[in-house]
Amino acid sequence: MIDWKEETERRVAKGIAFFMQGYNCSQSVTLAFADWYDVPEGLMARMSASFGGGMGRMRETCGTASGMFMLAGLDVATPYADKEVKAQNYKVVQGLAADFKAEVGTLICREILASRLEHVDTNPIPDERTAEYYRKRPCAKMVELAIRIYMRYLEKKEG
Repeated sequence: MIDWKEETERRVAKGIAFFMQGYNCSQSVTLAFADWYDVPEGLMARMSASFGGGMGRMRETCGTASGMFMLAGLDVATPYADKEVKAQNYKVVQGLAADFKAEVGTLICREILASRLEHVDTNPIPDERTAEYYRKRPCAKMVELAIRIYMRYLEKKEG
């Protein structure tokens, strides 16, 4: 039997640790569940790499939300073109998105960052990870939130 509170805290700590090591927001969420889905960390990091910074640092859909959606694909989807499974996956993604928006108010990276930064940059070159970087950005909190939302989904599903 899973102790969901303990498991959630463990995964939140993992995700934040990945972010503090320099992984992007999306990678940090997905890597926290690599073992859950038996996906090698290297593969998980590569699959989710392009979704950081709101998809390639374009500041569109928050990378942590994209990370949750990728995890939903691992959890619900199949390798086959099955319309019913696709619908179930989309239902899960929409539920995760609604939960995220209920907490943050938006799924859009630039809108999340605008509350903390004077200028939201879309330059493809990532910012240096300094103490100032971590202080100004809500990204670690978004990693935590996405992991908590995903864990609530798993707990409810596992019931």
